[in-house]
Amino acid sequence: MMRINIKMAQNNVYAKKYENILYSQVFMCSFSDWVGVSWKTLGRMLNIEEHYLSMIDEDNPKTGAKAYSMLTTWMQMSDNPTFEELKTALRNMKRIDLIRKIDKFTKTPGSPEITSRFSANKETPSSPEITSRFSANKDTSEICTALKNYYRENYGKVNEIQPPLKAPANVDLMDNFVDLCIVDAVNTQMDVVFSFERKKFLERQTNYIPISYSEIFMKEKSAVLISGIAGIGKTWLLQKCLLDWSSDLIWRNVELVFYLECRRLNQYPNISNISELLNVFYKDIINDFKISNHPALFIIDGLDEFKFLNELINRSLSCNNPIVNALTEIQKYKYVVAGRVYAIDQYQSISTEHRNKLTIQIMGFNQKGIHNYIEKKVSDEKKDVVKETLNSSPIAKAMASVPFYLCSMCKIICDSKEINKISFLTMTNLYASIFLYFFQNHIIKMNKLINEIIKEDSNKKYILNICKIAYKLFVENKVIFSEEEIQTFIIDFDNNESNLFGFIEKIETNLGCYYQFAHLTIMEFCASVYAYNCLSIEEIIATKKLDSCLSMIFGLSNKCQNSLLKFLVNLNPSKNCFEKLLYSNLDRLLKLYRLSVSKNNYQLEAYHENLFIECFYESQSSFTDEIKFIVDQHEWWRISIHDGKTSYKTSCENYFVNHYIKSGRKLSELKVSKNILSDEEKNLVIQCSANVRNVNFHRPIKFEGWEPKDHIEVLWIIISRDLITKKDFEENFLPWIKLCEELGLSLHDDIDFIGEIYEWIYCLNVKKLTIRYRGKVYNLDELKNFITQKNV
Repeated sequence: MMRINIKMAQNNVYAKKYENILYSQVFMCSFSDWVGVSWKTLGRMLNIEEHYLSMIDEDNPKTGAKAYSMLTTWMQMSDNPTFEELKTALRNMKRIDLIRKIDKFTKTPGSPEITSRFSANKETPSSPEITSRFSANKDTSEICTALKNYYRENYGKVNEIQPPLKAPANVDLMDNFVDLCIVDAVNTQMDVVFSFERKKFLERQTNYIPISYSEIFMKEKSAVLISGIAGIGKTWLLQKCLLDWSSDLIWRNVELVFYLECRRLNQYPNISNISELLNVFYKDIINDFKISNHPALFIIDGLDEFKFLNELINRSLSCNNPIVNALTEIQKYKYVVAGRVYAIDQYQSISTEHRNKLTIQIMGFNQKGIHNYIEKKVSDEKKDVVKETLNSSPIAKAMASVPFYLCSMCKIICDSKEINKISFLTMTNLYASIFLYFFQNHIIKMNKLINEIIKEDSNKKYILNICKIAYKLFVENKVIFSEEEIQTFIIDFDNNESNLFGFIEKIETNLGCYYQFAHLTIMEFCASVYAYNCLSIEEIIATKKLDSCLSMIFGLSNKCQNSLLKFLVNLNPSKNCFEKLLYSNLDRLLKLYRLSVSKNNYQLEAYHENLFIECFYESQSSFTDEIKFIVDQHEWWRISIHDGKTSYKTSCENYFVNHYIKSGRKLSELKVSKNILSDEEKNLVIQCSANVRNVNFHRPIKFEGWEPKDHIEVLWIIISRDLITKKDFEENFLPWIKLCEELGLSLHDDIDFIGEIYEWIYCLNVKKLTIRYRGKVYNLDELKNFITQKNV
């Protein structure tokens, strides 16, 4: 009993000394420097009220002083401030690097933090830093246990990025992940330019077959490549894998799993092999342990953020950065690599050593996931409003599957007194709503309306500065950038650094810090805002990299007074009228279309035509005399409805066709290759049918409660692969046949009502007829002879 009391007394002495370090000036000054610009986020995590943080921000000019004052405020407000409370806040911020610094600073022989863990639990402690003194003689099983403990402790909850961007919310990964949708992406083709991902993502959304999580990870693949657009849930998936391995649910034959983030690998360009790599990131767990003879798996997150991706992909290039060799060496083991689609698409070319390879793409939340998110995250009184708003907008509906957008839209809708549905009418409106919401609530943080905020020249200058940074980096295809690079944009950077954050993140490492936009779609939007406000028509057209931004640049020219866009288009008073850009570039797109036609380049032909319609929609233009002149030079306007068509593209075409036909113009062609149509697609067919020359049906369709009424010059019904009934043919196709001058039919060999078809056509005013049936081609008389002979 006396021995126990002595031990307890010793622990109390150690504990007192340990916590006294927290109050020391040396620690407080050091920690203030470490936390830097993240001081306000940490303050929120320590439950310091917002008005106190604002006072600290205003009273202290330097970042270090702000952090020190915040730390002092927390110690004064808390009944019993402890290192554990501080570490919990840092862990919620996912700042494990700062926890490690604290552990190093406070490490002493017999430290109660270490002693208490080992007296209560004989397992290896989960923090790599704490483990260091005990890992020298570990065997593989001990290292495996240490890794699993570490992952369970640090990845049990993930930080869901939500407004404000630097204040994440804890999300239980196990509850959220199950609603992600994973698809086979082996045939995904991507443009190297990362900004094209948004359009490709929308296209792929309409035509995928989900793959179950168990099918991917229960069956142990030697290599898994995971792609997806920014904010779609790739990191959630990887961290769930870490948790499931830690719980022996997957990869049971893998002894060691190592998780590495490319944004951190960038800071160690001189590391040349895996052993060195692990001794940096897992030094205190493996302690120079040799893994070469043990089953290991590497998880690489954020491949697109790897600075030396080009050297990694093109090994023929001279390699001046040894880290490329280390990342190449990983292919000798089992591995999982995740990144944006363009990066994974390139990586596949060198990922050839493993035959048992799987390539998948994350599509974000499925419909169940969206529903569950709203149920869990939105207050009861706002749920119906959120659901109605999202359902009424094709743009919002499509982008709701991306966690980042769903979270942002829910926040905007819930915080708005009156819902402005124009905010989600176009893609440009959606981006502008998110941008201005962040700016109003988490940068300015004043109880003012956005129109009052934008009146101030300092705020206009701030927005234009952020957009200039985005533009300069976007055209250079830079995702991350250094302090030196950002200083070229901002005078007196040291005093203005903290004002950037919200849109730009600072990532701190042992070798310094670097910066990146908090979300790459925000970067793309900001680049578009800068181009609109500061570049000439000629400069925009000449900058090839801006092609992917054209629809948003046009979108900013939307003159609707109820739109938030008006606050982002007068940032530079010296800029000339932008209408000229709209007309000149629409004209340019159609000229490029005609050039593609002359060269039989069907892919470019479709691209330029679709981009024209998308730009027209985003600008919400009307058919002015200038627009009429431009579109009349294009001889063949056609609309196609098929299985891969996105709801966004359908919305664009509905808008264009409505203006085109109301102006008295006739569409050249309507082609339908889909049998079950959405309401938007039905509306598009109805609009087109009002004035169209040629109509082609390649699948049986159903229209209930509507029939075409307007004259058609040529009708083709090509359903030779579809066996339909007489009733379906009569109800769905006969109303169209009644309106046409020239008819072409291609029928299934096994239909048994060819006689009835002849009778219907014979009674109508069809001037020219071609019927393909059972391998032969008939006109009306030949079809009559065929039927007569058949009945003899």
